[in-house]
Amino acid sequence: MNAYDEYMKGIVVPMRKELTESGFTELTTAEDVNEHMSTAQGVSLVIINSICGCAAGLARPAVREAVELSEHKPDHLVTVFAGQDKEATAQMRQYFEEVPPSSPSIAVLKDGQLAHFIPREEIEGFEMEQVRDAVKQAIEEAAQ
Repeated sequence: MNAYDEYMKGIVVPMRKELTESGFTELTTAEDVNEHMSTAQGVSLVIINSICGCAAGLARPAVREAVELSEHKPDHLVTVFAGQDKEATAQMRQYFEEVPPSSPSIAVLKDGQLAHFIPREEIEGFEMEQVRDAVKQAIEEAAQ
């Protein structure tokens, strides 16, 4: 591993932990994604994580709080890390190719089908509470 890759791998550790310590499963390979998607029944909350500030200050806190506040908890909490786990991210995006790639972004799937998608444009520039409420509403609607 070159010095740049090693540095980047180390710098994102707390960004990964912020989600994994809140119950999200990291999918780091295309195979991980396919395995999850082949068995995921019910509601899956997927966050395409990113190193950017809007992921740190908005997306990650919003999904954590939305899950905490939702009456109906998602059956699956998963994450892929854009720019880090490139194959996993590309594979996950194939499951909702109707929307342009965006990171960070948040997808709510029901029985493997896209129910709601929140792109970066609906995260960046918004208040964390607005993003949280949009995620919570998407979870609740998918659970119906």
